[in-house]
Amino acid sequence: MSFSISDILAARRLIRDKADATPLVPSPYMASVAGQDFLLKLEIAQPIGAFKLRGALNAVMNLPRGVPGVVCASTGNHGRGVAWAAKAQGLRAVVCMSALVPQVKVAAIRALGAEVRIAGQSQDAAQAEVDRLVAAEGLAEIPPFDNPFVIAGQGTIGLEILEARPDVETLLVPLSGGGLAAGVALAAKSCNPSVKVIGVSMDRGAAMYASLAAGRPVEVDEVASLADSLGGGIGLHNAYSFRLCQRYLDGAVRVTEEEIRDAMQALYYEDRIVAEGASVVGLAAVLSGKVNLTACAATIITGRNLDMAQFTRIVAGQDVRLGDRVVQGKMYGT
Repeated sequence: MSFSISDILAARRLIRDKADATPLVPSPYMASVAGQDFLLKLEIAQPIGAFKLRGALNAVMNLPRGVPGVVCASTGNHGRGVAWAAKAQGLRAVVCMSALVPQVKVAAIRALGAEVRIAGQSQDAAQAEVDRLVAAEGLAEIPPFDNPFVIAGQGTIGLEILEARPDVETLLVPLSGGGLAAGVALAAKSCNPSVKVIGVSMDRGAAMYASLAAGRPVEVDEVASLADSLGGGIGLHNAYSFRLCQRYLDGAVRVTEEEIRDAMQALYYEDRIVAEGASVVGLAAVLSGKVNLTACAATIITGRNLDMAQFTRIVAGQDVRLGDRVVQGKMYGT
């Protein structure tokens, strides 16, 4: 595997003025909790409302000439990123999704100009349709995380944080398939080798967390979560993101659904920010005491494309059903 900071610097040159330079803002509330400066990298300000645009755009812009179009499997944000990037480059985009994906997410991707193919009842079925389209029509697949161009694009976030605030000692990064965590960790440590990068996942169905603990990629059961964007496997034949996370992350922690709920409420009521559950796991790790900070820290607010009906129930202190369990409602501040 050959992957270095030069790949991330090249990605920055390509995506400049298209998917870069999102705001890095202080959170006075989190600073009061942590006893240190605490910064929020607002990837919710991306044109698609999520960080996924960086990696998708870098991957699409690195495709060889003559490719007839691109294809991916997605449950939401990655599909949005691929659709936006393909449209910007004048390419056909096909996003394969299972029948379980909510219609609001399907409609959002279609609104960006992509074709949506509904295939089966699982992401495995959606991926099978991707494989068919690659073989039958010559479309180029844009994977969601285990791809060097995708990882490099996400890594530009780490560069921006450390260049803006070299005093950041700890970076708390949402951890799913590892594309974001791998790229950000490599970029950050290239700027400052002593910076600590900690991946944060939910406590059930966290594939990369379980894989790092096992020392190899493993499968886990996927379950419903407030941090649904962090779900899914990393692939037993993972080629890039697992080894990069293994090498560059300083640790990984998990947070409960209740802790994610509390962090979503805190971000909304204290910082007036609407964000996905996956976006707030870094805050949850600090608010729950699972990570203690001794100097300036930052986390990435990765996306805002959430189910607003569910979000309204969360901030109103109502119960939320997640598959076979219920997250009990709790009013903020009580």
